[in-house]
Amino acid sequence: MDRKGLTYEYIDIVKQDQDLYYEDYIKAKEKVERSNARYRGKPVPFLYQPMFFTWEDVENFNRIGKILISIGDKVINKYIESPKYRKMFRYPKLLEELILIDPGYDVYIPISRFDIFYNGGDEFKFIEVNTDGSSGMNEDNIFSNIILDSRSMEYMKKKYRIGYFELIDSWVEESLKIYDGFVHRVDMPNIGIVDFSETGITAEFEAFKQAYRRRGYNAEIIDPRELKYMNGYLYYGNMRIDLIYRRIVTVEFIEKSYEIPDLIEAYRDGAVCMIGSLRSQIMHNKIIFKILHHEDTLKLLTKEEISFIQDHIPYTEEFSGDSNRFRKVMENKDAYIIKPMDSFASQGVYAGRDFSQKEWERIVADCWDKDYIFQEFIEPSKGPFIQFNNRGNLSVEDFNINIGAYMYNGNFAGIYTRISKDSIIFGREGYYSIPNLLVEGVR
Repeated sequence: MDRKGLTYEYIDIVKQDQDLYYEDYIKAKEKVERSNARYRGKPVPFLYQPMFFTWEDVENFNRIGKILISIGDKVINKYIESPKYRKMFRYPKLLEELILIDPGYDVYIPISRFDIFYNGGDEFKFIEVNTDGSSGMNEDNIFSNIILDSRSMEYMKKKYRIGYFELIDSWVEESLKIYDGFVHRVDMPNIGIVDFSETGITAEFEAFKQAYRRRGYNAEIIDPRELKYMNGYLYYGNMRIDLIYRRIVTVEFIEKSYEIPDLIEAYRDGAVCMIGSLRSQIMHNKIIFKILHHEDTLKLLTKEEISFIQDHIPYTEEFSGDSNRFRKVMENKDAYIIKPMDSFASQGVYAGRDFSQKEWERIVADCWDKDYIFQEFIEPSKGPFIQFNNRGNLSVEDFNINIGAYMYNGNFAGIYTRISKDSIIFGREGYYSIPNLLVEGVR
């Protein structure tokens, strides 16, 4: 029993009665459209097929995540201790100051999602690491429950013990554990899920708010501009805020810092516990892939960690400076991908092979010396997926697969998978979100 075998078994089941499963697919799609799995008001695109994972995969993701967290902790410690090392990150003055502030608890990376091309075992390559603002938990859990309740899964559930990766309540549990280590903790903290209203994923925030409330806590979704710092406490209206689940991505936090002086002052004073702290940005910024390969970083690491970086972190360099870099990227478009150093939802990401030479030359000229990086292009993992057209006809087509593995408080928590025909499959457009199921064994 492995992921690929389970996938082909599922596809064969659906092929045996296309009319039955097309009708069930329409019902599942309607459930998605009625759910709160939405992005900017629209239902998240969905296919009638899950990704299957086994305990072997779970153990592998946990191992990968723990090595990554260990590396991240050492890099963050070095950043805090060494002004010289800090210079490699080239952060603005305010961000550097906020990173150096002790957040009042000892977990540098409370939540993360590492996105990888994964073929099992040691066959994987990193795409990027997300810390602050990691998302997708709500839609995965909704899709997983819908597919588990589908006709197509009835035979599979008779044969195998199958579950899903619960990602909402489990984060609530881990965030409260982290808060228990906060130097100024209070019993039954009031909780704010904080992001800018024009950016935040409201449906997902609502799921987390309700999960905190089920545990008996006061919780609200808050735009940081609504927070006021008075008499040593941070307030949202008349409600004191003790714990913030930060969903603001750091780049936006800094860009709009002039709009949120009360939150920043309260954080400086240690008056509020903010999970995650600004220290998580060190592993989130895409320049980290270059820094991980730097000799000053490798000196901090074990032999296993060094091999991990060399084998699984793609070659990355700043897209500026030496003009030879510009020519190399321009003349070898199929070998490279260009990304902003700090963005989210795949904004401004370009894979050379998706463009003509003329288009690529325009893109690289526009991006040169403007806080971009370039990376070696990694061939995506691929797999077969069922599609129905509007007439109910079934086809099986190969898609590129991006697997995002969540780490909550240092431990593997679950999966978020997106697939696409395009080379870039980690944005918010042009992809399908795929349910993720854990096959725990044969019945």
